[in-house]
Amino acid sequence: MDIVEDIETLEALYPAAVPSALRKVAGHLTPLYGAWIEGARFCVLSTVGPDGVHGSPRGDDGPVVRIADAQTLLLPDWRGNNRLDCLRDIVADGRVALLFMVPGTNTTVRVNGRAVLTTDDALRDSFARGDKRPATVIVITVAEVYTQCAKALMRSGLWGRDDAEGLPTVGEILSDMTNGQEGGAAYDANYAEYAKPRMW
Repeated sequence: MDIVEDIETLEALYPAAVPSALRKVAGHLTPLYGAWIEGARFCVLSTVGPDGVHGSPRGDDGPVVRIADAQTLLLPDWRGNNRLDCLRDIVADGRVALLFMVPGTNTTVRVNGRAVLTTDDALRDSFARGDKRPATVIVITVAEVYTQCAKALMRSGLWGRDDAEGLPTVGEILSDMTNGQEGGAAYDANYAEYAKPRMW
């Protein structure tokens, strides 16, 4: 296998970057980028830390992040599985990337920046859902924001197909990984009801 080991070799394999791919990068949230991000209910949060890299899906039933100002995004950390991979990375390193996706459009928007976690009571209260509030809020300082090339979503036909049939379920995977001690058909059948009171 031929391994690319230096930047000069890498750059020789590709033509120069498309000029518009560079011109569309902003160092803050412009009104149009802000409007797009406010329309997104889902993003992938990517982090880096001493144990490697992590990616975590984040979603909500309204905007997945709140725009505090042109340089700041707020992402409540709602209930999950408590692995804390991304949160540990943020405490240790702080570098983050978010990829925002909206069903029905092949456009995605990327934000790169740095993040910190806060337990500020007023901020956590501002995200409250009834008597539930996030344990922490991720405060992201935007370094750059830009749209990503749509070709990956166009190639995959992501929003126009359903390829779920025949895939292993989470219950099957969990059962396989625990030698049948957890998961199985009952896990799959009951998970939606189990999750309802644990969404926030």
